[in-house]
Amino acid sequence: MRVAVFGQTLYSGVMAALLAECGHQVYWCDVLKKLSLEQAYVQDEAVQHLLDKQEKNGFLQYCNFNEISLDIDAYFFSLSPAEEAQGIKILKELKQHPIIHPKLMINASTLGLHGTDKFKAILPQDDWVYLPDVIQEGNVLQSFTHAKQLIVGYSTESSQIKVKELLRPLFPLEQQYLFMPILDAEFTKLSISGMLATRISYINDLAVVAEKLGIDIEHVRQGMGADSRIGLSYLSPSAGFGGENFSHDILTLSNTVANTGVKSQLLAQVWEINQQQKELLFRKLWNYFNGDLKEKTVAIWGASFKENTSSIKQSPIHIMLNALWAQGVKVQLHDPQALSEIKALYGQRPDLILCDDQYDAVKDSHALCLLTAWKQYWSPDYKKLLQTMQHPLILDGRNIYDPDYVKAQGFAYMGVGR
Repeated sequence: MRVAVFGQTLYSGVMAALLAECGHQVYWCDVLKKLSLEQAYVQDEAVQHLLDKQEKNGFLQYCNFNEISLDIDAYFFSLSPAEEAQGIKILKELKQHPIIHPKLMINASTLGLHGTDKFKAILPQDDWVYLPDVIQEGNVLQSFTHAKQLIVGYSTESSQIKVKELLRPLFPLEQQYLFMPILDAEFTKLSISGMLATRISYINDLAVVAEKLGIDIEHVRQGMGADSRIGLSYLSPSAGFGGENFSHDILTLSNTVANTGVKSQLLAQVWEINQQQKELLFRKLWNYFNGDLKEKTVAIWGASFKENTSSIKQSPIHIMLNALWAQGVKVQLHDPQALSEIKALYGQRPDLILCDDQYDAVKDSHALCLLTAWKQYWSPDYKKLLQTMQHPLILDGRNIYDPDYVKAQGFAYMGVGR
């Protein structure tokens, strides 16, 4: 099949790469030039490698809107919450093209409820399906291809047949699809995000209690995870979750529930706990220095909302930076991929030093705050840290260190619920 892909989300990159690998002829279309698209996907090396390979093989072509062929079989839209207007504009442009309908139209955008209906209203004669973005950043290819069942919202029998043919190389078995009405699929996507967020906020809420009782939440987490009914997934205490789509889903679900007139304190609490959690390391730092933070230097390792991505959308880094700057603190920041995102957002300022080397960030610092669990942070050179830091304090926002070992190296240690 000939497939046109619209959008610059990670999901659009994943689908462009995988569909091209399966032998489909993929046209990744955008008003931007190819260089901009490539820069957007350097955040995931596996995806970028596959994109480069399929472009070289001739199954993937980058193009702008005016270069789209008229004989496209399927159109794939993966847009962020802020790009809904762009999607509507693209569809209105397509409506003016002499295309033979119906075509397979796939909405994989994070727009909330009735998002597909908004698109479908522009081209109602086409076969519309909703394919929710359920990939996990940092493990995007496997999280999609190894899915037990693929949720698909569909409107007609012909759309069901077409989407199964498109995805047959990846999902050849009938039982690998879970078909349902489009609105049901959209609500399911929001509900999945809500459940995962609830697990995260629940363990973070327990961590606060555990710390006051002198209990190590890591023991509790492992014990809960050992129960086959619970498992360890999304059950790690931290400085709070982030991500544009994830956060958007939770707020959308909360607002949707509220608008029905049904009272749900749970979703509001889930979000509130997470926002409070993003302030956790600052509060610990404040208490440690008895509120005297002026003119101190704090090193931060990690700015992206999770490892293996450059995205800083809804990341704890924002609340942390603003809280530190309000107290006159100079921040020295390192992240393997997100520094350009930080620079673009905050620009150059004397109280923010961006460091290409993680050990440069800790020089003359009064504390090291870890916000993102990048693998290169897991086994630091403690002797080097002691030699370069003004004060040996480590605040572990992801609980990746062994508290006893860190303390034995001469550091003061603070984690989440430990």
